[in-house]
Amino acid sequence: MRAKNKWLLPEGIEEVLPPQAVQLDGLCRRIMDQFAAWGYELVIPPLIEYLDTLLTGTDEDLELQTFKVTDQLNGKLMGIRADTTPQVARIEVHNLQRNRPSRLCYIGTVLHTLPGGLGGTRSPLQVGAELYGHRGIESDAEILALMLKTLQLAGLKDIHVDIGHVGILQGLIKPLQLTPEQENSIFSCVQRKATDELKDILAKWSVASGSGSALLQLMELEGDADILDEVRAILGSCAEELCGYVDELRNIAELTLRQVEDAPLYFDVTEFQGYHYHTGMTFVAYLPGESHGIAFGGRYDEVGEAFGRPCPATGFSTDAYKLFELAPHSYQPKKGIYAPLSEAPGLYELVEKLRAEGETVIYKLPGDETDARELGCDREVVLEYGRWRVREA
Repeated sequence: MRAKNKWLLPEGIEEVLPPQAVQLDGLCRRIMDQFAAWGYELVIPPLIEYLDTLLTGTDEDLELQTFKVTDQLNGKLMGIRADTTPQVARIEVHNLQRNRPSRLCYIGTVLHTLPGGLGGTRSPLQVGAELYGHRGIESDAEILALMLKTLQLAGLKDIHVDIGHVGILQGLIKPLQLTPEQENSIFSCVQRKATDELKDILAKWSVASGSGSALLQLMELEGDADILDEVRAILGSCAEELCGYVDELRNIAELTLRQVEDAPLYFDVTEFQGYHYHTGMTFVAYLPGESHGIAFGGRYDEVGEAFGRPCPATGFSTDAYKLFELAPHSYQPKKGIYAPLSEAPGLYELVEKLRAEGETVIYKLPGDETDARELGCDREVVLEYGRWRVREA
């Protein structure tokens, strides 16, 4: 690489500079403080793990998004995390081993082999919360409410949340008796809302069951809670168990609305994005003008079992970089104090006292003629009548 290009970063890899960096840090601190207020404990998983551990209980999509490297100490294959959720599941199931509901949260960079969309990042700053050890709708509603509160805390408006249920999709596909490859094709069509393509596929495979017809109807049906009766009617001819999933979604929404008044909840029972390790209710948050979701979550009860101990789980994650990009910013950095370097008694004691009180104090270096205001200082330390004091710069 020629010298003039040595400053270039890889495509999809970003850095954050002043003053945006301190603004982003402030947002992250507020989010983590909110998690703590809800009882979620911070964990810090490693950036890299052995690949067979990192991908335990996950799917092919996550494997394709994971960078692989070889451990020079032992030759084993390692992966750089592309999603923190499976790591936190491992920590809960294998390390903590709590026999009670457990609330954990995290924040850290993940790395993707490919961006999520045109011009997207490959290094999101993933922040999320996970609730383990409880299988009821109450924990799903708590996670959904916490996700909404997090987006509101970031200052986002006009949020739209689509709620689905993996059990409905799986329950409709199972009677079709398809191969794993055929099931993946259907999942792909549903994920992309490719209704016409799915019709052609079902016709090609001579699938004419009620499940196939119901799936096509549901793909075109979305809206507020009023549509759930229609969804139930469509599923009633397939299996009563699927109707139970609809009732589950209705009850989760009602519990969420008790915690987040006027929560913008909508239903698309075939909606699912992100990785395919979810097993129950799923949700995606959208903003107007954004082609991709900004927060993802749902239930994933089988990941814990892959680590040797069944453990119901539900959670959500989002990209703090994305929230920061979309949110309005009114942050004004606190002005500092400029201080000279001097051997006169009392200066260092005053500077330490000011810093202990939360003030920013910057020493003037020898030969530096920078003006105090150029460094963001609106005050200065001066020596008057033998005593050091602070005055306006």
